[in-house]
Amino acid sequence: MSNYILFLIMFCGGMAAALQPSINARLAQKVGILESALISFAVGTLALLLVVLISGRGTVKAIYGTAWWEFTGGILGAILVSITILVVPRIGTAATMAAIIAAQLTTGLILDHFGLFGFKVLPLDMKRFIGLAFLAIGAGLMLRR
Repeated sequence: MSNYILFLIMFCGGMAAALQPSINARLAQKVGILESALISFAVGTLALLLVVLISGRGTVKAIYGTAWWEFTGGILGAILVSITILVVPRIGTAATMAAIIAAQLTTGLILDHFGLFGFKVLPLDMKRFIGLAFLAIGAGLMLRR
């Protein structure tokens, strides 16, 4: 699969990620913050279950060979969804997404630089640092009113 296709797929994922906090925050106005996060994850779990049943190629049995920390992704996702539900109505979707993206890029650069989780080492160079700086400036501008 070409890098352009992969980029397009992630662009669509980014659009979904930008829509999700506002939709969840709207639901939270009716049911509550944590309840909205729970509903979001329950619906997502059911959708993934259906996709796995229809087209899954892996094996759930391999779960027994995993390390405990490999399950923390779900907890981190629940924290992120809950925080965005709380924050979006207060600072807006764009500022929330700017903060998330800046934090993701910063963390991603650290993970890449040290090759954490066994992935390829991609050293932090000046070009990547400047990209991070511009993103941080942009995120800061989004927070200004």
